[in-house]
Amino acid sequence: MPANNYNTVCIRGGQDADPTHGGILPPVYQTTIFRRKVVGEDQDFTYSRVDNPTVAALESRLGALENCLPAVSFSSGTSAISTLFLALLKKGDHVVCSDVVYGGTYRFLVEVLEKLGVTSDFVDTSDLASTKRALQRPTKLLLLESPANPTLKLTDIAANSDLAHEYGTLVVVDNTFLTPVLQRPLDLGADLTIYSTTKFIDGHNATIGGALCTRDEAIREELAFYRKCVGTIQTAHNAFLTLQGLKTLPLRLKQQTSNALAVASRLEGNPHVKEVIHPDLPSFPQRELADRQQASGGGLVTIVLHGGLPEACRALGALKLCTPAQSLGTVETLVTHNATMTHAEVPDERRLQLGIVDGLVRISVGLEDPQDIAADLEQALTIAFKEVCHA
Repeated sequence: MPANNYNTVCIRGGQDADPTHGGILPPVYQTTIFRRKVVGEDQDFTYSRVDNPTVAALESRLGALENCLPAVSFSSGTSAISTLFLALLKKGDHVVCSDVVYGGTYRFLVEVLEKLGVTSDFVDTSDLASTKRALQRPTKLLLLESPANPTLKLTDIAANSDLAHEYGTLVVVDNTFLTPVLQRPLDLGADLTIYSTTKFIDGHNATIGGALCTRDEAIREELAFYRKCVGTIQTAHNAFLTLQGLKTLPLRLKQQTSNALAVASRLEGNPHVKEVIHPDLPSFPQRELADRQQASGGGLVTIVLHGGLPEACRALGALKLCTPAQSLGTVETLVTHNATMTHAEVPDERRLQLGIVDGLVRISVGLEDPQDIAADLEQALTIAFKEVCHA
């Protein structure tokens, strides 16, 4: 099956009919243990903390989508990230990470791993010279996030991967924002990809989950071993629901990207908006890289308001159709104030240096009519700034 035939892979990839009764959906194996067929011999499934048939079905589908080994699935995106670090890093190791990155990744590297003797440098990986300087120090992992959360800054994955491999460094890409349908980090040279399946892959606000994908069998075995040790496996029920959401992923992404561009284009003319960021806009500063690296810009739009924290908070509070929340990738449009939500634990000075200012708002555009989405955002901004004028 062609690896880029996403509509087929997302529905059929890595899965046959249930061999017991022929059901076209995998059963939910809501069980802790599995009867030992022969005591003293290994078998595929023994205990659901280690592995589970429903979880394995999801892993096969994700692997088919990435054109790699079956994924390793986790109870959340954060548990995928933390298990990755625990599996591949030890005391004395060094990590180079994109400067603009999900707040939970920053938190784990700084607040947890530093106590265990693992050091990290956060650098502007959109500038290859900055990456090269950071790699002069022996480095175990280069962690890239592209597009970056929440500024949507891009990193050239192929160029950074080629550079890192010259230094013997593994490359990991958090590809949650685009999924393999819109961006193929493993094809661009990365060694592993990270997903919060909670987001676009599920797409329906129904599950919490994460996944790691690789084409290296030894790395996959290490990740599965550490998942067993720390108990971070996905649940059977959430795996089943994620499989159902995955079936419509290409269709959802196509429409969400179209809706996002429509919303972004309309907001560019709003007097209360200082900047609108979407990779498909002609004004996007890294448009050439976006066209070369991504199939499209995706479903996220970031805006920077002329005001700051008061205006942003009032705008989110005035929304009627869109939902103020700190997630993304779902069929409902979600609006996030990253300074007080996803990046609230990042020190203010650092956050501001990275461009995550108090007036920045991230919009995860859903499947509602884009004109309805834009109209709701516009009325909320009018209310937010009208209150300023009357203050």
